[in-house]
Amino acid sequence: MTQSSQHGLPRAMRAIIAAAPGEPEVLTLAEAPVPTPKPDEVLIRVLAAGVNRPDVQQRKGLYPPPPGASPLLGLEVAGEIVACGEAVSTLRPGERVCALTNGGAYAEYCTAPASQCLPWPRGFDAIRAAALPETYFTVWANLFQLGRLAEGERVLIHGGSSGIGVTAIQLAAAFGATAYATAGSAEKCAACERLGAAAAINYRTQEFPDEIKRLTEGRGVDVVLDMVGGLYAQRNLSCLAMDGRLVLIAFLGGAKVTEPFDLTSVMVRRLTITGSTMRPRSTAQKGAIAEELRARVWPLLDAGRCLPVVHDIFSLAEASSAHRLMESSAHIGKIMLKVAD
Repeated sequence: MTQSSQHGLPRAMRAIIAAAPGEPEVLTLAEAPVPTPKPDEVLIRVLAAGVNRPDVQQRKGLYPPPPGASPLLGLEVAGEIVACGEAVSTLRPGERVCALTNGGAYAEYCTAPASQCLPWPRGFDAIRAAALPETYFTVWANLFQLGRLAEGERVLIHGGSSGIGVTAIQLAAAFGATAYATAGSAEKCAACERLGAAAAINYRTQEFPDEIKRLTEGRGVDVVLDMVGGLYAQRNLSCLAMDGRLVLIAFLGGAKVTEPFDLTSVMVRRLTITGSTMRPRSTAQKGAIAEELRARVWPLLDAGRCLPVVHDIFSLAEASSAHRLMESSAHIGKIMLKVAD
């Protein structure tokens, strides 16, 4: 039994369905059952949802949901709680939250563990609140927990104009680090610098290792946050200072190292190579990240700092168009779905 017992809620909802792996055209608006929250979950009436790279990979059949997760696409939402599982004591129906979900966000209703829910920051609407969870959880877990970025250090952030990059640049600067970024056009580089990057490097016209050496007077950076992967492996190592950390969060350039890779520098400069994915983490692990965000990052958002950048908004029925834009990499910041008013 749940608080409100889902009384008065519909049995069916509109949701985006991918009947088979494929191109964006496989995404269609269809009817699906309204999910029932587990004891530790809440049911959210979705107002907005974020579009992320893992959604694209799942649509292609390359990133299957873990056991027990919703088969529907979507990892972040903002909306109103309409029912709570029997073990939930910290939230109530009627509260507005944003949540890192375990799937199912491309729908009118979605469940999420209560521990993965956070309040809307002061002054936020549903679109901006839904733009937070996936990127802020990912950046906090990788850049600050695994990467141990500290005040006074330097960081190189690849994909600086992506949702992850925009978040990482702003949080790095807010916590006293110097951020450098790479991006693929002059417009994107300018956006990175407006957001707080000390310098942005156009990877299409410049060699980023040479630029990092110049910008840091040969010292290098303390952390590299990388979503490119094998294509950048050796070049990333060459950018790191003594005791530097390379943190991998995606493999847009492939998971295999494609250039000569010299491990000598790892030993000589005491480098660390690490990385993680968010989705397979346990509810307890994600909940712990949420608590750190609530304590360390949400006050910044409440004060109007480190805000998400929304590039474009689509209706739920236009999810395929949102995926085409994501795959074009023409965007700066987040791509969002407006689900309801």
